[in-house]
Amino acid sequence: MLSRLSLFGRVLPRSVSVLPARFVSQSKPSSATGSMAVTEPHAAVAQPGHGEVSPYVKNPDYHGFSMDPVEDEWNMKVGFFLGISVALVIGGAFIHYLPDLGIRQWARREAERLIQEREKEGLPVISENYYDPSKIILPSSGED
Repeated sequence: MLSRLSLFGRVLPRSVSVLPARFVSQSKPSSATGSMAVTEPHAAVAQPGHGEVSPYVKNPDYHGFSMDPVEDEWNMKVGFFLGISVALVIGGAFIHYLPDLGIRQWARREAERLIQEREKEGLPVISENYYDPSKIILPSSGED
């Protein structure tokens, strides 16, 4: 593998130093091969009324929805109404009133209820032992 890499080391500096070039023949073309030279290009024929006109020239208030100015403005207003009113306002209200899937609000209310109940009974909010120590079975010191 390393021997193949050493071959690239000899070739690589030469290939990098040579810039890409385009070789064009400088010899005169012979009549036997035919003429490949391009003669004068034809002038463009002007066709009045058939050229492409920018929609901004026809309608300075062009919004990009239609070539017809009335339809363009109507489509723009409908698009912005649906995009802003429906998507943002109604979509935001829909997302806001989705049910609490993570049950976070219920968990908070339940925790507050338990804290108030323990305070009324005179118990600490959080007991010292989370689990009942009498129910925990510990292995003997000899067992691993």
